[in-house]
Amino acid sequence: MHQTILILDFGSQVTQLIARRIRELNVYCEIHPWNKAPELTEAIKRCCFLWSPYSVHQENAPLPDIAKYTGNVPVLGICYGAQLISHLKKGEVIRSTHREYGRAELVSIDHTSPLLHQIPLQSQVWMSHGDTILNAPENAEIICSTEDVTCAGYQLKDEKIYGLQFHPEVYHSVDGAQMLKNFVCGICGCDQDWTPLNYIDETVRQLQEKIGDDTVVMGLSGGVDSTVAAVLLQQAIGSRLHCIFVDNGLLRKNEFQLVLDSYKHLGLNVKGVDASQKFYDALKGLSEPEAKRKAIGRVFIEVFDDESKKEKDATWLGQGTIYPDVIESVSVSGGPSQTIKSHHNVGGLPDYMKLTVIEPLRLLFKDEVRRVGKALRIPADILGRHPFPGPGLGIRILGEVTPEKVRLLQEADYIWTSSLKANDLYDEVWQAGAILLPIQSVGVMGDERTYEQTIALRAVNSTDGMTADWSRLPHDFLAKVSNDIINKVKGVNRVVYDISSKPPATIEWE
Repeated sequence: MHQTILILDFGSQVTQLIARRIRELNVYCEIHPWNKAPELTEAIKRCCFLWSPYSVHQENAPLPDIAKYTGNVPVLGICYGAQLISHLKKGEVIRSTHREYGRAELVSIDHTSPLLHQIPLQSQVWMSHGDTILNAPENAEIICSTEDVTCAGYQLKDEKIYGLQFHPEVYHSVDGAQMLKNFVCGICGCDQDWTPLNYIDETVRQLQEKIGDDTVVMGLSGGVDSTVAAVLLQQAIGSRLHCIFVDNGLLRKNEFQLVLDSYKHLGLNVKGVDASQKFYDALKGLSEPEAKRKAIGRVFIEVFDDESKKEKDATWLGQGTIYPDVIESVSVSGGPSQTIKSHHNVGGLPDYMKLTVIEPLRLLFKDEVRRVGKALRIPADILGRHPFPGPGLGIRILGEVTPEKVRLLQEADYIWTSSLKANDLYDEVWQAGAILLPIQSVGVMGDERTYEQTIALRAVNSTDGMTADWSRLPHDFLAKVSNDIINKVKGVNRVVYDISSKPPATIEWE
């Protein structure tokens, strides 16, 4: 069993970011809600308390008994976690006179602390808190400060317990990765042995134990996640995996046949199903994003139910669900974090469907999925595909979805994606897509007035999809794409480029 870092979730949407940073160190970690934390085992090397939207002074604030952790394993409290430890250890935590949010500079660093080993004399960090630690516990010593925050970090004397008021897990904390490495590898002594190859071996073994001699029906999308999940299942159970690729009428141009052709080279047993009309019927009259997502998810389930019944021995439904899907749809492992939007492949199956969901990638981030796929020798052109939402173009058409709108968007998206590839920009962008806006505007073509649709182009750079920044693409390139779309896609007379980052926006518009 791998050495495990235990992360306690107090309700933050960004709890998973520290999990990614730890996994980047090739160390295994798990996130659990603070009120459902597992018992300590020999494998658990360290515990980490994280950020929360609560104040320690609120009546309903999470206040767990931390004694079972602080007396047995090294502990790092981050933001709320640091305030929590200080509060329970009789330090003084007060409301800040102003919310401390954004970049700050560490101007005082105690390099004798093992947590701050090899950290520069001045280091940029990221603050995001409403409470502040006025006085650390009596048996604590302050190990770093900023100009505005005296107690930016502390450690308890003669104990491996540390608190940081700032967030080392975010990229804005430029030396945060080194701090986490100091804690995970230095203070906790974790071996860096959690690698893609180890993950494959362990996952295949777990799948074999869980599935036994049963048969799995797997839904494929043509994307990275479902493909990697299918290959893992194939390695585990071989011919007892039956894959289904559904044409929901919301795919990109020519995608249905192109994807079926690509799977032939992987040796997967894949059946193509054209269910586009069922999806169009279900989406008729719907314009609200969540209603469309739920309708698409419902029809997916219905189609898989129909197809699975044709495989008489099927008892499992394989899905390519990954960690960000789970985070945004439901709280991590039952924790208290807020739901942002629903995903059609998260949340279980209806009672009438006699299949049990199995998700080989449920706790992996997108970059980890790609590393696992590379180790599985899945072709680069599949692994390098941009993420594409499960609901497809249904959530890139704002408002009601119709076959004509799908056709129009498919043409615009094809020009956009093809242009990125032709100009060697596709691999420079993490995800790109075209969005059909529910507005028309006046234009002029020749001597005639037009009143046609608007296309928004979206391109972002990211590592995991949890945060993203808009891609700074060359203006001449964008001008050429705009001109091509307007000239070649009848019904479009205006193209705009989305320069919103995530947060505050999301990558998809719906």
